[in-house]
Amino acid sequence: MLEREQKYYTDHRDELRKKYLGKRIVIEGDQVLGVYENDMEAINAMTAAGHKLGTFMVKYVPVDPEDETLRIYSPFAYV
Repeated sequence: MLEREQKYYTDHRDELRKKYLGKRIVIEGDQVLGVYENDMEAINAMTAAGHKLGTFMVKYVPVDPEDETLRIYSPFAYV
């Protein structure tokens, strides 16, 4: 799940780190859809725009690359 988005991030990591350090970015497919301060802001904006949970990745672009994590938000978590 979200392998394409993770690959996009990995392939463009240096460029994304230069632009979005310390922010949350939303990736869907091969593009960044938005930049946010926190996870909930990103999720709320994306779902309000009609994107379903599980179809996009919220990725924190950490100051320290060792702090990278992948967060997958499932629609089942909000039932």
